Amino acid sequence: MSREETTKPIDPFKLLHIFENDDGTLKRLYEFPRTAAAPDDHDGSTPVITKDVILNPEHNTYVRIFLPRQALDNNTSTAKLPLIVYYHGGGFIILHVDSTPNHDFCYNMAHQLSAVVVSVEFRLAPEHRLPAAYDDSVEALHWIKTTHEKMIRDHVDYSKCYLMGTSAGGNIAYHVGLRVSKAVDDLEPLKIKGLLLHVPFFGATQRSESELRLIDDPVLPLSSTDLMWKMSLPIGSDRDHEYCNPTVGDEFDKIKKLGWLVVVTGCDGDQLIDSQKKLVEMFKKKGIKVETQFTEGDYHAAELVNPTKANELFVYLSHFLEK
Repeated sequence: MSREETTKPIDPFKLLHIFENDDGTLKRLYEFPRTAAAPDDHDGSTPVITKDVILNPEHNTYVRIFLPRQALDNNTSTAKLPLIVYYHGGGFIILHVDSTPNHDFCYNMAHQLSAVVVSVEFRLAPEHRLPAAYDDSVEALHWIKTTHEKMIRDHVDYSKCYLMGTSAGGNIAYHVGLRVSKAVDDLEPLKIKGLLLHVPFFGATQRSESELRLIDDPVLPLSSTDLMWKMSLPIGSDRDHEYCNPTVGDEFDKIKKLGWLVVVTGCDGDQLIDSQKKLVEMFKKKGIKVETQFTEGDYHAAELVNPTKANELFVYLSHFLEK
């Protein structure tokens, strides 16, 4: 019997624990455990203080701030910290800022990198297709530049801001970067130094070698990414839409002129690696400063569930953050 006769393709609805309603919305049958924010309890027991602040009540969006406790130490209170604005993964259709893997990742990142992390809760597709997530993510930057929230105002070095995302969040960080690079004056005093793209989610209609090699990958099979794009791209679009395929656009002149650094990380156990390497090649041809780390083995976004892998990533990223 052929492989096609003996092996059924992975059902992405079962893998992602989702059900599509008749009206096109999703019923999310399983939610990851959630972790509540923990504002300062003044006993000094936690290395990172967390707080949720509403961003846009009409859209049910908010940000979660992660502040290293060291920023409150009397001896270092005058030293401001770099800012990482983080966008979580989930294929644009699942997960939240307070999903425990996302919370723990940002918590440990703030602690290990001695940076303030602002994680953005954006609207999910298919209820809110792209560019809704991009719009919410840009709105968060404008909130940061104007807020009187003390955890931001008193402890952030506005001249050292980095946009970071994991998987679909890496896609968001990239597109937010493109958008705001055209109007950097609108973000003053916030100054973006670079994009940190952790296993970013991109694709194209033409299947890549890594997609075909890992077509039935148990963590991120091709059927899942196909479904995610189908549910998140504007209706009627295919994977050669600019939101999915960055090679169809040509909007990088501003990023080059601004001198931003772009860091791209991935692994060869992830079907997305070919699209990530293609993105890097494009950056290099455009003269954009780019650094990469592609590891052997592993699987998509292993750092979110493996603290050792996460710490290795943070060590790598620490080389690029201006202190």
